[in-house]
Amino acid sequence: MIIYHGGMEIVDTPRIITSEIGRDFGPGFYTTDIETQAERWARRKALASGRFISESKAVLNIYEFDETAYVKLKTLHFPEISIEWLDMVIACRSDSHYSHGCDIVTGKTANDNVGETVEYVLRNIMRKEDALDRLKFEKINNQICFCTDVALGFVKFREARML
Repeated sequence: MIIYHGGMEIVDTPRIITSEIGRDFGPGFYTTDIETQAERWARRKALASGRFISESKAVLNIYEFDETAYVKLKTLHFPEISIEWLDMVIACRSDSHYSHGCDIVTGKTANDNVGETVEYVLRNIMRKEDALDRLKFEKINNQICFCTDVALGFVKFREARML
């Protein structure tokens, strides 16, 4: 399976990112199976850094993912938004030390309007059930989070494209 990672640098050797908080599935290396989603993320990061206009810093990294990892490793899959998905996102976003113990977590990504709704739940402004009702009208993209070095062993760099 082909997967993508958008950013501002070539990542030929993916690694677990532990320094960022507020990640949907905790520390990990985040990818998607949607090329346009990764391209948008790369351009957005480059634009936010102020480097997009003066020089091309948006990079689309492309990988081959060996899907046998799904049966060989401990994985968790959220095919749609659900209370379980929301509980995971809330746990990971509210506690940077939270550990779900999985090698790979896949599911929907809580960005933009989705992230705003999750924040309402985190602040006790909205009930989880109401949040799910609100989110069912959103177009939500996919993410694949590799949470351990063992999981990253199933990911092979193919190429990088400057955007």
